[in-house]
Amino acid sequence: MIPDTEHKSLFQHYFSDHYSYDELQGDDGNLRPHWKTFFQSFAELGKEEILNRNQDVLRFLKENGVTYNIYGDPAGQNRPWNLDLIPFLISRQEWQTIESGLKQRAELFNHILKDVYGERRLIKNGLLPMDLVFQHAGFLRQCAGITLPGKRNLIVYSADMARSSDGKIWILNDRTQAPSGSGYALENRMAMARMLPELFDGFNVRRLSSYFNSLRNALVNMAPAQKHDPRIVILTPGPENETYFEHSYLSSYLGFILAQGDDLMVKDNFVFLKTISGLEKVDVILRRVDDIFCDPLELLEKSQLGVPGLLQAVRSGNVSIANPLGSSILENLGFMPFLQGMSKYFLGEELIMPGIASWWCGQQKELSYVLENLETLVIKRIYRDSKGHTSKDGTTLSKAGLSELRAAIKAHPHLYVGQEKISISSTPSLINGKIETRKGIFRSFVVANDDGYNVMPGGLTRTAADAGNFLVSNQLGGISKDTWIISQESANNFNTRKEIIPSTATPQAANGGIITSHIAENLFWVGRYAERVLGNARFQRTVMQFISEGDRRMADNDGLTEQILLQALTKCSYTFPGFTGKDGKAKQEQPIKELREILLDPIRIGSLHYNFQMFKNAVYAVRDHWSTDTWRVLREMEESFNASDSVNSNSNRLLKVLDSIITSIMAFVGLNRESISRDQGWTLLDAGRKTEQSLLLTTMLANTLVFRQDDQIEYNLMEAVLKSHECLVTYRYKYRAHLQMSLVLDLMLLDVNNPRSLIYQLDRLKAYLSQLPKTTSENVLAEHERLILEAHTFLKLSSKDNLSLPDKETGRHEQLGEFLEKMQSLLFSVQAVVSKNYFKHAQSQKQLFTLDSI
Repeated sequence: MIPDTEHKSLFQHYFSDHYSYDELQGDDGNLRPHWKTFFQSFAELGKEEILNRNQDVLRFLKENGVTYNIYGDPAGQNRPWNLDLIPFLISRQEWQTIESGLKQRAELFNHILKDVYGERRLIKNGLLPMDLVFQHAGFLRQCAGITLPGKRNLIVYSADMARSSDGKIWILNDRTQAPSGSGYALENRMAMARMLPELFDGFNVRRLSSYFNSLRNALVNMAPAQKHDPRIVILTPGPENETYFEHSYLSSYLGFILAQGDDLMVKDNFVFLKTISGLEKVDVILRRVDDIFCDPLELLEKSQLGVPGLLQAVRSGNVSIANPLGSSILENLGFMPFLQGMSKYFLGEELIMPGIASWWCGQQKELSYVLENLETLVIKRIYRDSKGHTSKDGTTLSKAGLSELRAAIKAHPHLYVGQEKISISSTPSLINGKIETRKGIFRSFVVANDDGYNVMPGGLTRTAADAGNFLVSNQLGGISKDTWIISQESANNFNTRKEIIPSTATPQAANGGIITSHIAENLFWVGRYAERVLGNARFQRTVMQFISEGDRRMADNDGLTEQILLQALTKCSYTFPGFTGKDGKAKQEQPIKELREILLDPIRIGSLHYNFQMFKNAVYAVRDHWSTDTWRVLREMEESFNASDSVNSNSNRLLKVLDSIITSIMAFVGLNRESISRDQGWTLLDAGRKTEQSLLLTTMLANTLVFRQDDQIEYNLMEAVLKSHECLVTYRYKYRAHLQMSLVLDLMLLDVNNPRSLIYQLDRLKAYLSQLPKTTSENVLAEHERLILEAHTFLKLSSKDNLSLPDKETGRHEQLGEFLEKMQSLLFSVQAVVSKNYFKHAQSQKQLFTLDSI
């Protein structure tokens, strides 16, 4: 019940369950003071404007490429991030308690971490059971005795919190492994401040940027030997990780390099970053990879996410990692019952914010209690099992389920913890234009500083996807909220409309234009796939237009022209068997179905949809390189392909889809030509484009013009080649003559002023490759330079007249065929050498002994 008359219309769908604490209204049924102030501004927007702003927020997040990956969900890759327009509000008084509690908790865990891998006084003094440490998967014996520079080993900490029915805030989980969510919290704030600035009126909402300044300073200060300009990298599992957007976002925001495991290597106990310029020493790693995966040499052997030898580099004091390897032991839920005692031991004080009442089953008394009360408790493993499961709610289990769980606990009691089930609070959420109740939990973030710890004045709030659902998880479709800490300070200090980006005074804040091998490879392939989609779309459009026009003309030679063009389309797009297989003739007679598959089948190798997916994957792998306008174009392309799934085999509708794809990919290319700085990243991106353009052109010529045809068919094929490259108008303007083989080859191969010609591509490619860092002495041509020079010289020495001469015996343009074959071989060799020298950087293996020593 909401008695405030002016707010009744807003809350006609808001129903409190009366069993949990209601964040919105007090015991008297009235809105709490800070919520009343908020909804006064909210109501002034009006229902229609609220819905419009909601769409604006969703569009803003989409255009910024904010995503979250859902594991095991076919639609979960790069799923758009959901943000509720109604924030989660925390008063200043309550925040003071939370902030103090989180600082204390972080300090306590720092002591525990040092002790567990150091003197182990907790175990010796009976404050922490031995089995709880040594039987936990997060305890890494290889990390014993390793310490970081500075006072604190635990650099970053976060905690999940919720309010129970009694109004108290409890700690649900402690996150010390690689806490995620801070980047999403910042993006939520940016979206709210940009799209709904009016809602901040009347509040002094504290900024989040102080946390990120502290994070940068903490990472700089933990560098070995107190280096003033350390190279800092963020270690990510890669684009398929659920929070990859955040990794890329923080990399861009903080100015650190984003690296995957295979971007790093250990040499002489130092960690190096593989770049296209060679190896660069790394001083600090902010990891987003679970510790067990970080070093396949000493930890999990099958891991492909880590860096072999990393632990030895840490042990040698040559690199620092936040958080340290082995810190996942602190996420052990079995620690919960013992934290109070450990706090008194290390800090001499009781916990300000206790965790949920917990009973570790490794003790007989606690085991008996849990087994007797199994139906009322939540049972959790102290670490995730092989399937990723950690908890079961005893109140929802059947008798058979309870019996199975009871047997599992008895078999391995030290692996289980029983916890009290609390009813977490309800908070107002905007769902489908209506304000409804949702269960919510709140995560805040803590980072070490010189004097202790600094807490983010806000955080990431998540609510359940459905009303009445107690499970709150992004993997289950949860919705995020901005989190406002309401301050009494002056609005000038805490006006969130201008959230400050951290200072870049630290020399390493900017990455100095360093391009890792992994980023270089993806940028190269973004260029290649962009041109592949564009070139094949244009060729398919040309083929379909010819077929449609041929159906109307019914000319005698059109049938053979169609056959050649359809077979050439299969060979150029590599969608075999297509129009070339044993069923090729039948498909040529009714080509539209096959043409639709070449265009829209997402799992057919070589199709436009398949190539677009590969293009999109490469774009997402280097997501911090793209502007907001670029993301908008990419989203439109995605939506266009998704909408095209329902398009039937109608040539006109398929042609419209092709027109849309061509326009979008041209917009992508044009935007990046205007917005990307001309550094090594641009060089590789455009080198990829020029490489693919050259290969597409030579492949198309080889499959259309090498075999001699009668005059009309040859004319049709030349016209198709020119139309596919948008060169037909240029030909007519330049030569003012009917199509002739020698002139077409002159325009498409040798005209330096034609941006679609082969010589134009090789000129640019030659210039780009000469800009790549030298792997040889300055006076010696690198292998890729020699190869591209050979290709360029071979083309310059070619004659259009000789290439256009047919061989009387074979009926082929033999010289043209030989020329195209050699040119393609050289282009493939250039690509292979560039990949070997700049995308791999694999260290050659050294023999342990020679044959002479045996």
